[in-house]
Amino acid sequence: QVQVVESGGGLVQPGGSLRLSCAASGSIFSIYAMGWYRQAPGKQRELVASTDSMSTNYPDSLKGRFTIFRDNAKNTVFLQMNSLKPEDTAVYYCNVEAWSGSTLRDYWGKGILVTVSS
Repeated sequence: QVQVVESGGGLVQPGGSLRLSCAASGSIFSIYAMGWYRQAPGKQRELVASTDSMSTNYPDSLKGRFTIFRDNAKNTVFLQMNSLKPEDTAVYYCNVEAWSGSTLRDYWGKGILVTVSS
């Protein structure tokens, strides 16, 4: 069993910053990648950032404002969000891709709300 828990969400004013954290625990043999997705009301879930041992990945629309980084020793991933805009308001989900035996599995957190508003 693998648990994925996000923290750090909340209300922030436009132009402000917020850092999200995600910790994975449980029966993890080896983490391949970790990432963040978000889903705004009425919209599909979209990739925010992801990272594996080789690279990090961001959609063009978020490059420069969001930064993802990992603490591999603690199976933790962070998302630093700067210059936040109202359109960044969404539920943010942490995703962990980890090996379970010879199978690569996806694990998701329950999500954490980020609200950007004055």
